[in-house]
Amino acid sequence: MSRIGNKTITVPAGVEVKIDGQHVTVKGPKGTLERDVNPEITIKLENGILTFTRASEDRLDRSLHGLTRTLVNNMIEGVQKEFTKELQINGVGYRVQKQGNDLNMSLGYSHPVIYKAPEGISFDIPNANTIIVKGIDKEMVGQIAAEIRTKRPPEVYGGKGIKYANETIRRKVGKTGK
Repeated sequence: MSRIGNKTITVPAGVEVKIDGQHVTVKGPKGTLERDVNPEITIKLENGILTFTRASEDRLDRSLHGLTRTLVNNMIEGVQKEFTKELQINGVGYRVQKQGNDLNMSLGYSHPVIYKAPEGISFDIPNANTIIVKGIDKEMVGQIAAEIRTKRPPEVYGGKGIKYANETIRRKVGKTGK
């Protein structure tokens, strides 16, 4: 029995949900999101309440039940308010600047690292060491933040690199002299 899959979703005011077979479209004040769901999961919209049911008790169907409900819930949340991920840059001379919609990062390489913003994603740069990734698609926001982090992952000895704001880096002690 899926606890998450059995929960219903109340569609808030200002958000419009359309179900066309296995295609779900969510439209809200921030934008529109679309997704195809697995045919084993049935979605019903009655009186502004979404319910999710699965075809059988197979292991795959049980796992897709809660997943589908969570994905649709994230779509509804995203069109209401944007999702954000905050990244911090640590290191001497490491900084970021906004160049149009793109990021221009100085990360200790011999060249600047340019990251082009995909459609639906925007960047906020409150200071030279902070990047805020914003968008209505939670999956894409997380993916873009992870891709930016891979440009210079944090290292454990000096603590230099790009890390998530809520991430703690376990520091290691360097070599000791004799």
